[in-house]
Amino acid sequence: QVQLVESGGGLVQAGGSLRLSCLASGSSFTINAMGWFRQAPGKQRELVATITSGGITNYAGSVKGRFTISRDNAKNTMYLQMNSLKPEDTAVYYCHAFGPTFGSWGQGIQVTVSS
Repeated sequence: QVQLVESGGGLVQAGGSLRLSCLASGSSFTINAMGWFRQAPGKQRELVATITSGGITNYAGSVKGRFTISRDNAKNTMYLQMNSLKPEDTAVYYCHAFGPTFGSWGQGIQVTVSS
């Protein structure tokens, strides 16, 4: 089983920046792709960005140009650099990873952007 732990969330003013991290741990696992999702109150969970083991990225249109996803395979860690944050980016952000034998979610971390 693979465990995912997010860190780096918090409260920031509109226009500010935050960097989220997601650390994967477990025994004998291979990660194919990782991604960030978010869920705002009263809304469905939505995809924010994904990255494959080869570094191919994909972004939701609402964050393209403002957010950057990256990963350090040696450290089993994924990052989400969030710039020019807007109040509508306020949500619980979840890390997701999957491989040949698993699919896992983190517990989620709150990001709040004040206007």
